[in-house]
Amino acid sequence: GLEEQILAMVVNVEKPELEQQKQDLVRKQNEFKVVLSRLEDELLSQLTEANPATILDNLPLIEGLEKTKATSKEIAQQVASAQNTEVEINYSRELYRPVAAEGSILF
Repeated sequence: GLEEQILAMVVNVEKPELEQQKQDLVRKQNEFKVVLSRLEDELLSQLTEANPATILDNLPLIEGLEKTKATSKEIAQQVASAQNTEVEINYSRELYRPVAAEGSILF
C-alpha cells in the first residue's frame, strides 16, 4: 500500500543502488518464469506431435528434453541465488520502514 510506496521512495533517495537491485531482481525473476513457460510449451508441443511408437528414437524430442532439463536446473540455481539476494535487500530496506510508516501516517 502507501507505506510500501513511500518505503520504495525513501530507499530510492537514500540508497538508489539498493532499490535498483530490487527492481532488477523482480525483472529477472519474471524473465525466468517466461523462459520456463516457453520451454514447457515447446516440450508439450513436441510430445503431442511425436509418434508414440517411435518416441524413444525421436532425437529432436530427446535433445529438447535435455535442453529443457539443463535450462530448468540453471534457472533453479539462479532463483535460489536471487531469493538469497532478495532476503538481504529486504533486510536493508526494512531499516527505512519507520520513516515510511511515519510518512504514511502523515497522508
